[in-house]
Amino acid sequence: MSKNLHLNIVSPEKTIFDGNVQIVTLPGSMGAFSILPGHAPIISSLSKGIVSFRTEDSEEHSVEVQGGFIEMNNNVVSVCIS
Repeated sequence: MSKNLHLNIVSPEKTIFDGNVQIVTLPGSMGAFSILPGHAPIISSLSKGIVSFRTEDSEEHSVEVQGGFIEMNNNVVSVCIS
């Protein structure tokens, strides 16, 4: 299992974050869920809430979202938010 997880968060206006993380937690439509390196591929819609993530240097970050969707494949997490 790879230890690298790449996270890309974009909005219609700009790129919010693009870098490697240890973990990301997302407000899924059916409840919050977390993604770690090696997670199975997934596509999910997002509800209003907080996307939180920990960077490789253990800094905690969070982004408030109104909704959107996420795709995870090959340790790359792509998050499109509104």
